[in-house]
Amino acid sequence: MIPLHDSIPRVHKPYMLYAIITACSFVFLFEQILSEPRLTEFFYLYGVVPARFTNTAWAARMHFPPDAEYVFITHLFIHGGWMHLIFNMWFLWIFGDNIEDVMGPLRFLLFYITCGIVAIGVNIMFNPSSTTPVVGASGAIAGVMGAYFLLYPHAKVLTLIPVVIIPFFFNLPAVFFLLLWVAMQIIFGIATLSGHGSSAVAWWAHAGGFACGFILLPFFRKKDRCYYCTVPEGTPPVRPQLILPKPSDFRTPKK
Repeated sequence: MIPLHDSIPRVHKPYMLYAIITACSFVFLFEQILSEPRLTEFFYLYGVVPARFTNTAWAARMHFPPDAEYVFITHLFIHGGWMHLIFNMWFLWIFGDNIEDVMGPLRFLLFYITCGIVAIGVNIMFNPSSTTPVVGASGAIAGVMGAYFLLYPHAKVLTLIPVVIIPFFFNLPAVFFLLLWVAMQIIFGIATLSGHGSSAVAWWAHAGGFACGFILLPFFRKKDRCYYCTVPEGTPPVRPQLILPKPSDFRTPKK
């Protein structure tokens, strides 16, 4: 499922969203100038290798630098290929602008990074012995989607579902799209644990990030910026208001 557009307009320019997308793009361009051995080293040093934190003896034998907590942030800006980058940034673009609208730029950045850290922590819990570096923004983006699920379940998401070579377009309720998406992450995560799924994708990071965004949203949202959110029944939603001139402003100026 590929989201193409959502029905919730944005009110403010999403400057932090622009900054995150730009940072991820520049890091990816930097990756392109690295040789294959240097790129592999880059992934291992700045991505999250679960065994690096759960098996210190192995990490020492592999000569990983100590005190590497910075990787819980750096891995969010590294991507493993063009499609990995494009899909992540596209999902962030579709859902992230409305979340930044509600939080403001700095709160949005803190929320985004926190969801990414929690997401990779969940992934380590389910794959503690993995020696494969995990990179990508998808855990943090899943947190954004979890927040969107709470704020805009009434939204519509124009969705592309390709079947073989035939594209089908559906205007899905956001609540259905997001529930189906997170259910797929959990199903594939369970399949991986049983040895029947691909371990190349951090499914549990996606599920953990989604849950984190869902839980943390109330601590980051600003109620006076919730312009198109779902609100308790009987409470009118906040809408941007036009500032109209007063009648006195139309008086003819004296000569």
